[in-house]
Amino acid sequence: MKPIRAGDHGQHIHDVQVRLSSLGHRLDPDEMASSRFGPATEGAVRAFQQQRGLLVDAVVGPATWRELVEAGYALGDRVLYLRVPPFRGDDVRALQERLDQLGFDPGRADGIFGDQTARAVHDFQRNVGLESDGIVGTTTLDALGRIRPAQPGPGRTTVREGESLRTRATLAGRIVVLDAGHGPADPGGVGPAGLAEETATLDLVETLGTELARQGAAALLLRPPGQDPSMEDRVGAARASGADALLSIHLNSHDDPSAEGSSSYYFGWMGSVSVPGRALADLIQDELAELGLRDGRTHPKGYPLLRETPMPAVQVEPCFITNPKEESLLAEEGFRRDVARALARGLERFFAGPS
Repeated sequence: MKPIRAGDHGQHIHDVQVRLSSLGHRLDPDEMASSRFGPATEGAVRAFQQQRGLLVDAVVGPATWRELVEAGYALGDRVLYLRVPPFRGDDVRALQERLDQLGFDPGRADGIFGDQTARAVHDFQRNVGLESDGIVGTTTLDALGRIRPAQPGPGRTTVREGESLRTRATLAGRIVVLDAGHGPADPGGVGPAGLAEETATLDLVETLGTELARQGAAALLLRPPGQDPSMEDRVGAARASGADALLSIHLNSHDDPSAEGSSSYYFGWMGSVSVPGRALADLIQDELAELGLRDGRTHPKGYPLLRETPMPAVQVEPCFITNPKEESLLAEEGFRRDVARALARGLERFFAGPS
């Protein structure tokens, strides 16, 4: 789809406005009457993106539009079951949360009706004496509504993910998916000296791939040199890889050229969090701070590569490409090697388990 942004007019703008209004966001009646993407609509889009863990840019691109559609579904609005492509929406998230509270394991509440959610539905139906057909219709919803959780506390998914962190292993022999953010069609941020984010991230990913190979791990690049896969293709390749972890490398940007430092992002969406992803992000930030980079901390986000992949996944932004000093560092092979080693140390500590 063509991105929708401030200044645009038309029926497609009105559709966005109606969806935002139905979700409780305040819109200007004059903007809605004229189907104009004005300041109030821009503010509502930003608030929605912030709420949903998306990139807050006030642009309705594919990810924001999809979230707007998904947010319109409440549990019971439609019959849910396993299919291809899977059902996605807030109704699926509510179902996952309910199953998790009752002691079943639908996986993290990502709003995507996948294999693990289907297994949890079958398990629930068998346990309450219903036909185990995997179809979430009126009968299954009624049964879900009648049963109360045994006691408050973390659900089964959170407990399972927490226990998985106790497993001790080494980095050697692991498969790590690496994603170089952006690409030729969307180069991302550009530094004051002209360095493009898509070029710098590919350099970092290739350096990290070399470092991982040196330590006996295998690296799978989602964006090899000369290619520009879509986000859907990147997610599909990551899901099919059977990898043990995923690192997506981006660079931060800001209008203020003095903004600096590193930040890392893990899956956190509408109250659901990837426990392993958060742990890996924390370790990576610790290691990047050892390089003298300002610690921008870790943050939950609903970016597709974090939300839609099963392995612990982190988006790392080690620098601001708009900062002249950090742009200059990114051009140095030695600095890129230091960043790669820091990321590899974070991965190594993660696989080694708690000390």
